[in-house]
Amino acid sequence: MSGDEARARDKGLAIQILGREFRVACPEGEEKQLQSSVEYLNHRMKELRDTGKVTGNERVAIMAALNIAHEFLSHKSAKGAASVDGADIRRRIAAMQETLDSALAADQDKLF
Repeated sequence: MSGDEARARDKGLAIQILGREFRVACPEGEEKQLQSSVEYLNHRMKELRDTGKVTGNERVAIMAALNIAHEFLSHKSAKGAASVDGADIRRRIAAMQETLDSALAADQDKLF
């Protein structure tokens, strides 16, 4: 990897959620998996936003996270804990937390 590639990797991977761009850390080789997670989250957030029942990106993000967590826990109960890859789940949660932190920080800047 050249110096330019290493610097680009250090800056993170650019993703878009609800039309806003964020840079998130992504372990090498997991870019496709992260992009799939981004697409899923973006889809779920758009669904919630488009119902008109939830307004504001922060509330949409929280409700989407709660719905996804509920689905995950329901699926986990149905399949059993033995099939869960804990390290993968921790990486995904860390990536989602980073995305949410970035979104919330950006929205906070607009308030003040």
